[in-house]
Amino acid sequence: MTGNKVSRQKPCHHCKSRSASAPPDTSTIHYEKFWLYRHCSSVQQRNRQAQKAGQLFSGLLAMNVVFLGSAFISSVIFNHVAITLADVWILLSILKLLCLCWIIYYLLGTSRQPHAVLYRDSHAGPIWIRGSVLLFGSFSILLNAFQIGYSAILIQCKTRVEIVFPSIEILFICTQAFLLWNHSKDCIQVQHNFTRCGLMLTIATNLILWLLAVTNDTIHMEIDSQLREVEQRFAGKAPFSHPCNGTTSCICPNTTICKVFQKGYVLLYPFNTEYCLVCCSVLYVMWKNVGRHISHHHVPHIKPKFKLHGVVFGPLLGATAVIIGICVFMMYQIQATSSAPNRQVFVMYYSYYIVLLPLMSVGAVIGTIIHALEKKELDTLKNPTRSLDVILLMGAALGQIGMSYFSIVAIVATDPKDLLNSLILSYSVLLIFQNITQNVFIIDGLHRQPFVAATDARHTGHAGQHAVASELPGEEETTTSNEQEHTQISPDKEEEVKEEQNHEAYDQRRVSMLELGQEIRKLSLSYLHSYSHLNWKRRALREISFFLVLCNIILWVMPTFGAHPVFENGLEKSFYGYSTWFAIVNFGLPLGVFYRMHSVGGLLEVYITA
Repeated sequence: MTGNKVSRQKPCHHCKSRSASAPPDTSTIHYEKFWLYRHCSSVQQRNRQAQKAGQLFSGLLAMNVVFLGSAFISSVIFNHVAITLADVWILLSILKLLCLCWIIYYLLGTSRQPHAVLYRDSHAGPIWIRGSVLLFGSFSILLNAFQIGYSAILIQCKTRVEIVFPSIEILFICTQAFLLWNHSKDCIQVQHNFTRCGLMLTIATNLILWLLAVTNDTIHMEIDSQLREVEQRFAGKAPFSHPCNGTTSCICPNTTICKVFQKGYVLLYPFNTEYCLVCCSVLYVMWKNVGRHISHHHVPHIKPKFKLHGVVFGPLLGATAVIIGICVFMMYQIQATSSAPNRQVFVMYYSYYIVLLPLMSVGAVIGTIIHALEKKELDTLKNPTRSLDVILLMGAALGQIGMSYFSIVAIVATDPKDLLNSLILSYSVLLIFQNITQNVFIIDGLHRQPFVAATDARHTGHAGQHAVASELPGEEETTTSNEQEHTQISPDKEEEVKEEQNHEAYDQRRVSMLELGQEIRKLSLSYLHSYSHLNWKRRALREISFFLVLCNIILWVMPTFGAHPVFENGLEKSFYGYSTWFAIVNFGLPLGVFYRMHSVGGLLEVYITA
């Protein structure tokens, strides 16, 4: 007791100096509060400095790896004798093995430690992003399987690295897809710097894979040279050449399996670049969430769900655009696979775009004006996923915008008065305007708070359903009366019993059809009730968002599954050269496909929060 009293009564030096001017209790309390605040603020400052230092170091690591890979790939392009494509594959194989080691360590070690994942970012890794990782990853695995089969058939002309590299790629894709599907929302709280370096190394590896896919046209050149040689041989201009001579590299033998591998490789080639871009975006969000503490303000208490109410004209117009687009796409694919596409197919394809793109632009402009008229609060909470959405929308749009400007220059410099050239010129200008207006509409909608009275509208919708159900007559009386009538049938008359049974079955079918009609009437009345209770601004935003969702889906399907008229029309290819235009298309086309897919996710969120 004595020691405790002495220890409690022993004041510090600062307390002695202030005891004459103020009572000791109050001065001590204020001093302790000030010291605790200063101590906590210094700890938070040190944590922020450590976090920025870790982000800077991991970012520098990724930058050096990307520059090294870019130097290797550029050396292959400009001097393929000193640095071959096999050297790039060996470098990428080493990087992928390092990434595999880190991913396995993260899955089995880091994420399973106590207090490793205390928070999960609800905005990170939405279902459509993770679904696209699985979709594009599956197609990328199939692409590498086709590449392995193609190289195995031409093993006399290929190296063993061309079989080993796709095998490691398949293992890398499967492991990375498993990580992103299960741990994309993690805010890891242990081993910060090691986790940041692992994530950045994986991002850098995906970027180098994307850059290699953009610039590597080896198999495409082999297929193109084979087609040219076959055409010249049938025309009598070139003699038969051995498949492994020095002029035409490897030529696929005239077998069905080799043709399947060739066609499958060309068809699935854009999915690999798409997979790399999607993985980079998810990994970047994970990197930003390392060591992040999420307060209760960032966690949504009631997450809005997608419900198809409040839209009538948007689905109708969007479904019409989708049906017409599928017909155009099928006609183009039939012409492209049977022979070289003629001018009529290109005219039909670009005419469809010229009609659809202005409608999408007008809808986006009207939606932006309605956003300006609405008095909604802006979402000012710090959210790395939301910031990344804006960056990806703006960055992915550069692919289609860049390709459009290259096409505009080529057309204006050659013959802009030709019918097909004028259609391509109009398509390019409208595509630039549509991307800009849609970006403004989506970004403006993403930065607004969800509608507050959504729950009230939901309650009124349920009340309307109960009111409609109460107004509709029941069927219990009719069924009970029928049962009472059937019990009075005489058992002696078999024919009458059969006839009565037929009438009973007919009555049951009639009653079931009546019930079905009444259920449809209930649903339609409740739908119209909820539709009428929305104000015109919310109704217009939902109509526009749903229409743009369907339009972006069809504009995603057409270039993703083989419709590439920007490369097959021959105008830009003859103007810029095969290799240059191949690199431009492989740079812009995957970005354009990624933009359409990302726009669908953003527009769905705008629809939900409207």
